[in-house]
Amino acid sequence: MQDMTFVCADGGRLRYCTAGAGSPVVLIHGLGLDASMWEAQWPALQREFRAIRYDVRGFGASTVPEAPYSHSDDLLGLLDSLEARPAHVIGLSFGGRLALRFALDHPSAVKSLTLIDSALEGHSWSGDWNKKMDSVLSAARRGDSAGVQAAKQLWLAHDLFAPAQRNAKVAAALAAMVERYTAWHWWNADPVRRSSVPTAKALATVRCPTLVLVGELDLPDFQAIARRLAAEIPRATLHIVAGAGHMANMEAPDAVNERLLAHLRACA
Repeated sequence: MQDMTFVCADGGRLRYCTAGAGSPVVLIHGLGLDASMWEAQWPALQREFRAIRYDVRGFGASTVPEAPYSHSDDLLGLLDSLEARPAHVIGLSFGGRLALRFALDHPSAVKSLTLIDSALEGHSWSGDWNKKMDSVLSAARRGDSAGVQAAKQLWLAHDLFAPAQRNAKVAAALAAMVERYTAWHWWNADPVRRSSVPTAKALATVRCPTLVLVGELDLPDFQAIARRLAAEIPRATLHIVAGAGHMANMEAPDAVNERLLAHLRACA
């Protein structure tokens, strides 16, 4: 399996890799992380599907933004270059938010959605969430390497990752990904183009079959988002992943893979 580079229309570069054959399945990682977070899903998916994973712009080995851009355009360009439309789209947290937006922007390019511990554009975040994120951002915005390191440590110490930190292997993988992250989005104004209608107001228009997974131990904000996605997306089903927190795919890979494969097979 070899890492490859896709050059976007504006010159931005996305690192990706692909393996297996069959219906395309694309994986979108969480905030501050990269495509390696899908390691436990990769072998299971490529046995039955054409699996694709990539580092979102500004994360992992993909280049940071230099001008206005769109995550949906980036993904559409990548899938087109691979002749991989329509694809089953899977995202965790920030990746779930991007997957949902992609399904709204390019419905014909999406065969199904799987949203794991998903964030949601337009969600009203709790005071506790905002307070902790503000401390991460204010550390990073000092603009020096010490500030960036402090921000990364605060991110890893966030309640979000507390269940994952109990597993030494998962904790080490998370730490390695966050160490690789430039934290660019935390100390720069991200020129990403946003939709005029936030995703939260358009959930009823998502047409594809959607699996919503949320860790039993995930934070209240993400529990509330999961319930809302399941209630408002017409063809959505919700499953709680027992004993898992926010990084459900890494913390409970067998349970997540079982649900995921059942969903993909049913949609194939």
